Amino acid sequence: MGQIPGGGAPTVIGRVSGTVVDSITQKPVDYASVGLGRASSTKSTNGALTDQKGVFKIDNVAPGTYKLTIVFMGYQTKVISPVMTTPGKPDLNLGKILLSPSVTALKEVAITGQASLIENRVDKVVYNAEKDATVTGGNAGDVLRKVPMVSVDQDGNVSLRGSQNIKVLINGKPSGAMASNVGDAMKMLPADQIKSVEVVTSPSAKYDAEGSAGIINIITKKSNMSGVSGSISGGVGTRQNNGNANLNVNQNRLSISGNVGGNYTWPQISTIDFASVDSKTMRSQTGRSETERYSGMGSGNVSYDFNSTNSISSGIRFHQGGFSTEGISANSNTPTASSMIGQLYNIDNDSKMQFSGFDWNADYTHKFKKVGNEITFAGQWSHGKSQTDYTTIYSGFNPNQIAANDGINDEYTIQADYALPLTDKIKLEAGAKAILRDITSNSLVQVANGTGVYIENDLMSNDYRYNQDVYSGYTVLSFQLPKSVGVQVGARLENTEIKGRENSANPAFEPFSHDYPNFIPSLAISKTIKSNTFRLSYSKRIQRPSLHYLNPFRNTSNAVSHSMGNPYLSPEITQNVELNFSTFIKTSVINASIYYKHTEDVIESFVSPDEYVTQGKSGNDTTVNVSLTNFDNIGKNNSIGGSFFGQISPVKAITLRTNINLFSYKPQATTEFQRSSANIGTQLLYNAFLSGSVTLPGNFITETFLIINSPRRTFQGKNPAFNMWVVSFSKQVLNKKGKIGLNIVDPFNERKNFRSEIKSGELTQSSNFSMPFRSFGVTFSWQFGKMNFNAPQKKKRGVNNDDLKQDGGQGGTQGGQGGGQGM
Repeated sequence: MGQIPGGGAPTVIGRVSGTVVDSITQKPVDYASVGLGRASSTKSTNGALTDQKGVFKIDNVAPGTYKLTIVFMGYQTKVISPVMTTPGKPDLNLGKILLSPSVTALKEVAITGQASLIENRVDKVVYNAEKDATVTGGNAGDVLRKVPMVSVDQDGNVSLRGSQNIKVLINGKPSGAMASNVGDAMKMLPADQIKSVEVVTSPSAKYDAEGSAGIINIITKKSNMSGVSGSISGGVGTRQNNGNANLNVNQNRLSISGNVGGNYTWPQISTIDFASVDSKTMRSQTGRSETERYSGMGSGNVSYDFNSTNSISSGIRFHQGGFSTEGISANSNTPTASSMIGQLYNIDNDSKMQFSGFDWNADYTHKFKKVGNEITFAGQWSHGKSQTDYTTIYSGFNPNQIAANDGINDEYTIQADYALPLTDKIKLEAGAKAILRDITSNSLVQVANGTGVYIENDLMSNDYRYNQDVYSGYTVLSFQLPKSVGVQVGARLENTEIKGRENSANPAFEPFSHDYPNFIPSLAISKTIKSNTFRLSYSKRIQRPSLHYLNPFRNTSNAVSHSMGNPYLSPEITQNVELNFSTFIKTSVINASIYYKHTEDVIESFVSPDEYVTQGKSGNDTTVNVSLTNFDNIGKNNSIGGSFFGQISPVKAITLRTNINLFSYKPQATTEFQRSSANIGTQLLYNAFLSGSVTLPGNFITETFLIINSPRRTFQGKNPAFNMWVVSFSKQVLNKKGKIGLNIVDPFNERKNFRSEIKSGELTQSSNFSMPFRSFGVTFSWQFGKMNFNAPQKKKRGVNNDDLKQDGGQGGTQGGQGGGQGM
């Protein structure tokens, strides 16, 4: 829209902004119409729609006196007058604007308020963690366990609809912490930093195609309020301890935010029982270990709006953590042939791992005169470093070892995104992106000789370098048809270049390279009928193998189980069709979907018996029978699934929620692997949770939730099931700015057992891992500073970039619903 004339010929134009919220529920009112016109006129000559956070921004406003009119169906029309801007203060933030429901809508207001914890949006499901009374004091894994369709196992590994092939983003961006180990990254991120979690099961073409199961986007807390505000929170418990602090400063065109948090886990004792039988050998291992873990994370962000059309933002996030383990195990190798001699030995193993890194990003956004027409340039550098040291002492045939493994991961990203509304009902988006990854892994192993002197072992040491470059471009067209029908069609082209080589004078492995293009189409059609929304979508995703899967070096640090990568792996390609339905029925919220997923070139680990020649303490070669884990494209898989999320409040103080996800697993192994496949036919898998919360007098809240996950199937066997029960009590204090609570995890289970098994051809293998699980913890949180928006009559200037950052100002994508979308 054009600039409003008047006031002479000003050389400075500005912006009028604010946030529209329901006066009763305090929930943002999205898609409300906001008009701006001369105070002396009854017509609006400029305007905007509120986004899903209730935020509106009207640009190209010349200094003068205006009248603001807000209209939305079911609410009383709101008029604010006068609204004044001057050449000295061209930007005006009206802060929080209360919109009162009309008399006929008052009966339905409570429904919206009750639905705020889980939101069903057109293209995603959003879990608002900051509204959950039980997340204080935990870590990101504890939060994700309560998100619909998501499950987190005992090691912190995250799955979406049963698949770990996902893309985890923080504020719409990839993170170096996630690249190395998602489980460890989940433990590093305190729950108190998380504002919400977005789950996208059918991403459009403007997202990176990586992650065959979909995308999980973690949105961290940022304040969109003028002035200074912050929070302090944490928890002390029998299993883990957490601390977290936030500080936000928003003044005029400048916004600064900072955060620091940490986690410490008390030393815990775990046990392992392992048994493996094949045609030649019976192997067993029984052991115990004590593990101590710590982690920390900090971040800072600065953004500045030069004027209504140009803004910049830059942020950095640091992470550091580690753990140490001391363990001992009794091992045996017993040949099935009586003529061969068995081996009995003990192993003492001490290991220490440290990891650190940072993600630095910067972006620039330019908005054109036409509302919604903008271009964004963004870049990010992610740097990660890991160091693992271990000492292994054998009582039997193997020589003792000292090893150090150092890894460095650098990832550079540049991208540009452009959005152009062709009409008020048609929008075009396009962009280009390049991701350059450089990874090195250096493993140095020293082995004791006959006199006890440690000498470098070239066969067991490895120095490997891996490069993966991905170049992509996309275009997405969105348009509205009559009768509340929306269509979004997109196409993305990605080209991947992979190289791997051993850095050694006499390399044991040949260098390899792989180059493959992928065309990624997407389609979504939505239809809204009153409070019911139907959405049919199609998406195509890719899962590229990482260095862990590709490095051909054989890892022999475990005496009975070796592993090695496969440089000739092809990427997984998944196509997904989904029909989704969501609705509000009085006090109930329902979101249900059915989907079909077809995956080609499924990548899975493959375990087989193998003979390994090693040098014994006497200096002579000794043949040892071991289990060797490799990776391969084992075939394809067709999966049919359905998910259901429901919420109901039978009375005002009680809210009940449930989520159930059922899906099939039917691997069709290629001829090479059919003999080794243990899962013939269709397997039915599930994950579910049930929760209930009660608000009691005196600002007391109690909540309980139960998580149930079936064992995860592979074509050779199954991995452990995971179940957990949590009860919490909390009370608001200090005029509702503070909160104290008690969390109880599995009060009747001191320890949990996690069992895995493989039945593949001649190989049968089982393991049981036991760890302490029951815990009690006390949590606290306190918010300080200016916790409310400025009242409209104060007319205080301020530019708020919160929606820009979460909607892709940093990630570079501006067209999405809600925060944090990135390519």
